[in-house]
Amino acid sequence: MSRPVVLQGVGRLGSAILEGWLKTGAVDPADLIILTPSEKPAAEAARALGARINPPLEALADARVFVIGVKPAKWFEASRSILPHLASDAVIVSVMAGVRRETISQGFDGRSIVRIMPTTGVAQAQGVATIWAADAAARAVGEALFAPIAETVHLDDEAAMHAATAVSGCGPAYYFAFTRALAQAGVAEGLTPEAAVRLARATLRSAAAGVEGAEALDALIDRVASPGGVTQAGLLALNENGALDRAVESAVQAAVVKSTELSG
Repeated sequence: MSRPVVLQGVGRLGSAILEGWLKTGAVDPADLIILTPSEKPAAEAARALGARINPPLEALADARVFVIGVKPAKWFEASRSILPHLASDAVIVSVMAGVRRETISQGFDGRSIVRIMPTTGVAQAQGVATIWAADAAARAVGEALFAPIAETVHLDDEAAMHAATAVSGCGPAYYFAFTRALAQAGVAEGLTPEAAVRLARATLRSAAAGVEGAEALDALIDRVASPGGVTQAGLLALNENGALDRAVESAVQAAVVKSTELSG
């Protein structure tokens, strides 16, 4: 057994990360220690494959990585009992939105820290993970843990994590909300609710497949929207007087403000 990876918190994001690791083998279940106050399906699936759930804290002494997956408001309370049991060279991996490296460092006696903002698509090994660390070694740890389950994007400036969180971390919910609105509009135009939802969801999957290459986004739009055609008419209505651009900009700005507030 190699030095273990500790995951504290198996909520929505923690569960997604765990599911991705199990799916891809990015972390050997036998090398996983999971800390959770309640029973979680993802944790139980990991236990069946050899992971340890809530062992005595002395078991954390050899951990090479400690992943904080709890809610930002609760991380210090949840983690302070862990500190005396962690090796001095353990790397702290934070997937908490808004909590700065400086703040986390104070809670973990200056240990090496990497901040990562993943999407829940990591559960299917199709996520996105923004990575920032002050040192190359910590950055490499983050890359090793998340590259198998996400497209990783490295930032040079920690302050940019707010924007990355607003665009990528929050982004899936924006797309889901648009897909819901598209389905509702289809119903308003005569589709049955079942047909409208199936069409909207399938269209989202189809559109996502189209961005896998390096083709410019404008070119992808032009491929669907012929001049003077049906799609172009819809796009013109959607962004009349810049309405769509302003709505998306407002959403990202609001998320940046909230992320900044959480950073204290």
